Amino acid sequence: GITDPQKMVPVLLAFACSKTASFFGFGGVAAAMIFANIGAAYGTAKSGVGIASLGTLKPELVMKNIIPVVMAGVLGIYGLIVAVIITQSGNSLITY
Repeated sequence: GITDPQKMVPVLLAFACSKTASFFGFGGVAAAMIFANIGAAYGTAKSGVGIASLGTLKPELVMKNIIPVVMAGVLGIYGLIVAVIITQSGNSLITY
């Protein structure tokens, strides 16, 4: 029946060795990097415009409002970390 381990081995090997698995896996890694860095760039641009506008009106508050720029940079670094973690978890399945 279905519970027989000898009959399950070909099914499990066919699933683990799918040619599209690595394509979609690394596509997810690329998406993590791309969207995180697009978001970081957008956040940096929007907060930079706000800080430049604030600098003309109240220059003493510019250093207090630098936090959104730092947070946008952290978002880009987070995307890089997620991409590395996903890539390393995929390498554990590869056997030679």
